[in-house]
Amino acid sequence: MAKLALLLVMGISAVAVSGLAQEGEAPGAVFRVEVDMVLLNVAVTDNKGNYVTDLRPWDFQVTEDGIAQRLATFGEGGEAPRRLGEFVAGQSRPRLVQPYAARVSRGRALLDGSARNPIQVETPEGVAAMAAGASVYILFDTSNYMYRGFVFAQDAITEFIRSLENPDRVALYSYSRDFARVVPVTTDRVQVLRGVRQTIAGDDAALYNALLMTLRDAAQISGRRMVVVFSNGPDNASMVAPEDVRELAQAEGIPIYMISTREARHDPVSTAVFERMSISTGGKAYFAKNWQDQQKAFASIRDDLSHLYALSYYPQPNPNRGWRGITVKLVGDHVKNYRVRTRTGYRPRLPRVAGQ
Repeated sequence: MAKLALLLVMGISAVAVSGLAQEGEAPGAVFRVEVDMVLLNVAVTDNKGNYVTDLRPWDFQVTEDGIAQRLATFGEGGEAPRRLGEFVAGQSRPRLVQPYAARVSRGRALLDGSARNPIQVETPEGVAAMAAGASVYILFDTSNYMYRGFVFAQDAITEFIRSLENPDRVALYSYSRDFARVVPVTTDRVQVLRGVRQTIAGDDAALYNALLMTLRDAAQISGRRMVVVFSNGPDNASMVAPEDVRELAQAEGIPIYMISTREARHDPVSTAVFERMSISTGGKAYFAKNWQDQQKAFASIRDDLSHLYALSYYPQPNPNRGWRGITVKLVGDHVKNYRVRTRTGYRPRLPRVAGQ
């Protein structure tokens, strides 16, 4: 009887199948096939923008190319996602939480814990453990667009990092024409804060080049991952198309949050790209009218990260090897008027089969 061992790291999983050789095959042949596990970060709000919390797995319906999917794990906020069998039907009802800006005076703590642990999976239905918290990648525009107000930008990023009070992992990258990994992903906030103050403004802006490399790094980390981009101008030096960046983020399940200090009306082309990239990956785009609004944007992102639901599933058989559309709906009269935000789909990686 064939033995099946499966090891997943949040997004892409590798399956090694070994055992009895099929007729006509060399004894001891080993085949390796790459399959997907899809992770969704899902925000649920009412029509006033209040976050809806305390939902449960049965409140969600997920389809991929119209094919109903069975959830494998479910989690809320910073908690570690759990198996579906750990939830009891009818155990709780949803409640509303106002956005951060509406309750900042209460000084509520946001964003819970983190860990970098791969998912250990024994069967397609059995998830032993999944990482809690998030790895947040901050990509800072240090191009010549930032000469004016550079210190204010550093202050806004510093406040954002400090506000993540629990040990979530943070990385600080910067870009102008060149790309710099100022501080690789770490739980050491002091190191990241020091890195912010050491950045200096420089050359032209190659945003999409830098964002692509940031996403590639984030794809190597297990658990929930988010990229927060702080930009003060359009891209004028990249060799990479924004569509390629967006597709990678969707494939890896990494939401992109864009903060632009440039007013949308002054740069309609970049505005459209930023909005499309954020929405399609499940993130948000912010266009601040002044430097002070930067801190409000960061606070909103922090609030969003602490209220996301984490859903995962193993895709049902689907012959489509191209773009697959994902739809997440809420089920039941008690949730019918709420709004859902998540990535719109992904392009699966082609299976690879190799004999050894």
